[in-house]
Amino acid sequence: MRYLPLTPDDRRAMLAKIGAADVDALYRDVPASAIVGLSAFGLPDTQGEMEVERALSKLAAKNSAAGAVPFFCGAGAYKHHVPASVDHLIQRSEFLTSYTPYQPEIAQGTLQYLFEFQTQVALLTGMEVANASLYDGSTATAEAVMMAQRVTRRGKAILSGGLHPHYAETVETVAGLAGKIARAPVTPGKAEDIAALIDDETACVVVQSPDVFGLIRDLRPIAEAAHAKGALLVAVVTEAVSLGLIEPPGAQGADIVAAEGQSIGNGLNFGGPYVGLFATREKFLRQMPGRLTGETVDAEGRRGFVLTLSTREQHIRREKATSNICTNSGLCTLAFTIHLSLLGEEGLTRLARLNHAKASALADRLAALPGVELVTDSFFNEFTVRLPGAAVPVVEALAQKGVIAGVPAARLMPHEPAAENLLIVAATECVSDSDADALVSALNGALA
Repeated sequence: MRYLPLTPDDRRAMLAKIGAADVDALYRDVPASAIVGLSAFGLPDTQGEMEVERALSKLAAKNSAAGAVPFFCGAGAYKHHVPASVDHLIQRSEFLTSYTPYQPEIAQGTLQYLFEFQTQVALLTGMEVANASLYDGSTATAEAVMMAQRVTRRGKAILSGGLHPHYAETVETVAGLAGKIARAPVTPGKAEDIAALIDDETACVVVQSPDVFGLIRDLRPIAEAAHAKGALLVAVVTEAVSLGLIEPPGAQGADIVAAEGQSIGNGLNFGGPYVGLFATREKFLRQMPGRLTGETVDAEGRRGFVLTLSTREQHIRREKATSNICTNSGLCTLAFTIHLSLLGEEGLTRLARLNHAKASALADRLAALPGVELVTDSFFNEFTVRLPGAAVPVVEALAQKGVIAGVPAARLMPHEPAAENLLIVAATECVSDSDADALVSALNGALA
């Protein structure tokens, strides 16, 4: 199918078919006050390609790209090195233009890499089964809560105070109508006693590790407390590289794992698109949202792949659907799979160790500055420091000097008084020694 603009002859033929003399006659019932041109928005009627390119380039130049300056932002989206081979391969036309693999006979390549992706996610998370991805980590978390509500036939979900606020808000928006959503208090740098909040009405407890402040949580006692009450533990991971070093959630008793896979194979991209990882135990397979690719054999006994499970509302009679997620993040999934395949188990572990070493060294240097306190004592590649004053103006002042110092916690949780002086700092393998020097020097100057 070709996508071409309408010609004048096309327009005349269409207008003649419906009995309209011209386009104005077509819209004669629309009030004149409702018909506005581009001029009403201060936009020119037309511009040439070079004019548009110049205008957009001028707008883009106002931004500071993450790779152009010392960059320490994290809080759910991380600057990692993505090998050139990843972008080269995903831009091949057979990958870039592929659509939903409903017909396995013509989509074996797509189905195979989805199968391999599922295998990788199951191994990373320590779970028995994983789906072919969801939109992103936040919607995967919301789907996990709704799945837990279906499994337990209960409505209450308890969200840890260390859960990323955007994830918590997504859960409240998407899953709030299905039951009660309760948030535990925010306790920066330490684990709240979330086990004490679990009761007989609780469907699940949602705990992020490392949490939004970077704190690594021990999930075992929470899992035991949840299971004792008949509830499930949903483990959330926003930094997928951490799974190369930290014990996987499945080994700590998690029943469902919802994660963001952006860190592997996917750049920051101004906030997306990203890829939601979703894994669970086999006994909950039928309640898992999204789609599952399975391995089979064809009529001649050759290995092949098919969509084994697809839970969208079109397929299983509307209200019986376990999800309204009608697709998966296919291209981002492929980028994840290629990058992880290139790394291998040993490479991922080395990458994770490098991330931790960079963050540990930087945390020690920042904590040595006058008035700066390290809040997070157990972390992977992201930690939180408490400044002597509000963090937002400090970050803005450093940005003017070409240093993106991190994410002020107050921007994520503006109504939380304890967050005002907190700065969340991420240090990945992309942080050089000179980048760290620039941050330490600039922050020391700003606090002097």
